[in-house]
This record gives sequence, structure tokens and C-alpha cells, in this order.
Amino acid sequence: MSLSRREWLRSASLFGGMAMITGGASIGKLSAEQIKKFNPRPFDTPIRLGSNENPYGPSDTVRKAMIDNFDLGCRYPWAYNAPLREMIAQKEGVTPDHIVLVAGSTEGLKITGITYAGKGDEILSGLPTFLSMMEYAKVWGADINWVPLDKNMDYDLEEIEKRISAKTKLIFLCNPNNPTGKLLPADKVMDFCETASEKTMVFSDEAYYDYIEDPNYPSMVELVKKGKNVIVSRTLSKVYGLAGIRLGYLVAKPEIAAKLNDRVVANTNIMAIEAGKEALKDLEFYRFSLSKNLEARKMIEATLDQLGLEYLPSQANFVFFHAKEDVRKLGEKMFAKGVIIGRPFPPFDNWCRISTGTLEEVAFFNNALLETLG
Repeated sequence: MSLSRREWLRSASLFGGMAMITGGASIGKLSAEQIKKFNPRPFDTPIRLGSNENPYGPSDTVRKAMIDNFDLGCRYPWAYNAPLREMIAQKEGVTPDHIVLVAGSTEGLKITGITYAGKGDEILSGLPTFLSMMEYAKVWGADINWVPLDKNMDYDLEEIEKRISAKTKLIFLCNPNNPTGKLLPADKVMDFCETASEKTMVFSDEAYYDYIEDPNYPSMVELVKKGKNVIVSRTLSKVYGLAGIRLGYLVAKPEIAAKLNDRVVANTNIMAIEAGKEALKDLEFYRFSLSKNLEARKMIEATLDQLGLEYLPSQANFVFFHAKEDVRKLGEKMFAKGVIIGRPFPPFDNWCRISTGTLEEVAFFNNALLETLG
């Protein structure tokens, strides 16, 4: 767990955090300096709140780093990625041979799936969840053993553990889960991953880990440090605002990391390397990004409360709420009002995942939702 995240979450409440960033300016209003530093996307319709993108970034310092190193674009990146790997290793508390750099964490999920689950093998996972690993592995002949979420819409860890067999080569967990945004109890998920890793490989997708509000919530990197058969994926697409740059990484014990490195197809590039190095140092943008996400999420939740709609407690940059109608129909209505919402996540077809955006975008969404469902 990065020190910047610990310090931020321990010191900043929602409004205290915003005051630290804005210097007491009115909520939602950015100064010219902040616009330059944090690069909010321009307001334009239809507003797209269906992909869990950070509406801010790349930050000014990240853009400058990419521009300053643009002349290296003629070089292959292999000789330039060691400093980034070392920075990530230090952040995670491991040595660099634990780190696998990939062009977005989705690449890491896919190569892990085909590395450990070939034709006739099985991946165990909850449903619904983030599907990239399982969909890609299926193309190569793997079977997917889906375990429905429990009555609280959490991963049913007890049922997953019961289903582990000789055929099971990989267990996939997304925590916080996408699309629910829910977080598993720390002791429960730690115990599960440690026990399950004695029987098969466990993959912990922690794309939204930075948004977790409990500063003491453990990453499964702690099990990697113990030498367990656990692989953790992280991304710079979310809180760091680099979704279009494509940069993520895996953390695993060295022998597993080496095996996965051999399977990487979508390597990082010079611009992604320089962006990542600067993004990890830009704590001001990191804190701003967390602060604005909290503010936007609270705005969405207030509107859902006004409408009397159920929603799940999110620890991510989106909210999953009960729309009381098929989300495809709601999507058509909202698109007519200039808003793109999330796709269906069977079997919860009456639930909608809405991403946080800029405060202007969220206000626009809230008005459209009130007009549609109010």
C-alpha cells in the first residue's frame, strides 16, 4: 500500500480533502491554475458515464514528461522501463523481479488467463464481475465455473472454495468488484486467498484499490510477499487518469512474474513509461482525483436518495443502483437526454452502473435521471 494513499485517506474527510485541494474555494469550481494542473475533460454531450474513466488527467506534469521525452519515441522501450519497474516495486514493497509491466491491466488479466487455464482447464469466479480474463480464456478453450453473487451481492467465497477441484487452475476475484463497487471484508478475503492459494492460483484484480476509504485495508500483495500463489493486478487508468495511455502492472513472486513476462504481448511504450513515472510522483493530482471522485459520488448518491432508489455502498469511481427497469430501456431514455450510462450486467439487468464524472457532468446526469425517473 502506497504511503501517499495511507496519508491521504487518514487525513482527509470528504470536505476536508476538498478544502486541502481547493484552498476553500466553492465546491465544483476550478481555478484556471487547477484546470491547467488537473486537465478536466471538456463538457460535451452526450456525456459518457459508462466506462469508469477518470474525468481528469493526464495532469500537467505528466503531459510535460511525455512531451519532454518525445524524441525517445524512435527507440524501443525495453531499455527504458527499469526505472518505472523499480518505482512500482518500491511502492508495493517488493523487489523489481516481482513486477510485470503491461499495456493496461486488461492485458495482464488476459495473459494470466491463458497462462494458467488452457483447453479443458477451469477458472472459478463470481458473476457478475469484470469479464476480460474469462472471455479471453474461453477463446483458448478454458471452461468458466461461474458462482453467482450471494444475497448481499458479494462474492460467495464459501461456495467458490467448495467448488475448487483438480480442474481448477485459477480463481479470479475483483475487489472492489466491478460492477457492484463492493468491497469484501478484509479478514475474510485475506483468509480465503491464503487458503485457496494452497490449492490453485489466485488472481486479485485491484483496479479500484486506490478508492478504498479504509487506509488499513490490505492489498493481496501482502500474500505475494509471503510467497503465496497469488497474482495482483493494478492499473494507472483510474485514479491516475491514464486510461488512454495504457499502463498497468502485475505483482507476483519472481518465478510467476518471469513466466507471465514471457507471455506479454501488448508491451508498454516510451510515452507510457514516462507518463507512469511522473504520475506516481504527482501526489497533488492523486489527492485531487480522489477528492473529486468522492464529491461526484456523493452527488450521485444524494440524487438516488431523493428518488428512493437502492444503491450499493461503493468503494470505486462508480455507483451501482437499482433502476427498477431494464437498463437497456433506461439507457435509451438517458441517451435521448444526452447521457451514456453503463451496459447491462446479467443477471442484474434492472441495475445500472454509473461512473463518476466531472461535477458538471454529474449535475447534468442527475437532472436527466430526475426527469426520467422522478
